[in-house]
Amino acid sequence: MNPEERSKLMAKYDAGYNEVSDALKDFPTELLTARPLPGKWTACEIIHHLADSESTSAHRLRQLLVEDRPVIQGYDQDQFAIHLKYNERDPSPALDAFRAARATTAQVLALMSEEDWRREGKHTESGRYTAEAWLTIYAEHAHNHAAQIRRLRSALNI
Repeated sequence: MNPEERSKLMAKYDAGYNEVSDALKDFPTELLTARPLPGKWTACEIIHHLADSESTSAHRLRQLLVEDRPVIQGYDQDQFAIHLKYNERDPSPALDAFRAARATTAQVLALMSEEDWRREGKHTESGRYTAEAWLTIYAEHAHNHAAQIRRLRSALNI
């Protein structure tokens, strides 16, 4: 990946929180836990997932930058949603955590050197894991969930 491609992905990463925030604008509080699409997450679950996932991803990037060939541990996001009771918790602090994780990680990304971008580790589920692979995944992540929230809005007619 060249610097221009990384720059575009970094800009997309930077825009992720705003994309989710826009998708949630005027979303009725009483419908945050509604499940109009069977087998799909509620808006509340998506918000908590973003907080946990972004916190985890922020740590993963830092591991790649600091540790020699770190092992990046996978996790079961559905078990997080169940055991951490995503639909029973206020999503406001989770949205703040998501925003903060993105903001601090964007600062790290902006300061990375070419050498930093070449660092790699091993993901327990997918194998070789690089900073560029990390960026490719997380540049899209929030946008994908914003689209999911928009599908929920449509299903709920809001």
